[in-house]
Amino acid sequence: MTQQETYAGASRPTYGDEAAGGGWITFAGVMIVMVAILNIIDGIAAVSKSSFFINDAKYILSDLKTWGWIVLLIGVVQLFVAFGIWAGSNVARWAGIVIVSVNAIAQLLFIPAYPFWALAIFSLDILVLYGLAAYGGRPNLA
Repeated sequence: MTQQETYAGASRPTYGDEAAGGGWITFAGVMIVMVAILNIIDGIAAVSKSSFFINDAKYILSDLKTWGWIVLLIGVVQLFVAFGIWAGSNVARWAGIVIVSVNAIAQLLFIPAYPFWALAIFSLDILVLYGLAAYGGRPNLA
């Protein structure tokens, strides 16, 4: 009896060959895009003085319109960083860590405008920060 050789999938990586934390990097990229779009919408709404923000909120720095511009610019930068992360750029990973950290701080300062929304975005930023910091380096094959 001879053994049958199989050639199908010989060069295809198996589940065990996938880089450790690859799912976290994909998650981080998807969440950065989602948070970026939400920040852009939130920034446009704040700049246009939309009515769903809390009236007469007191801010630590400046006013609602200024925070709208800040959050809008952060959202645009996050979009570019997300595509760099998906491309596997190490520079984009570090830029992602910086921009997500800045966004987390900005969301905490944006709490007077829309408290629960700002805390939800802050929570997503913490998860993205973990994914980028813990698994965003060079891939280690399991």
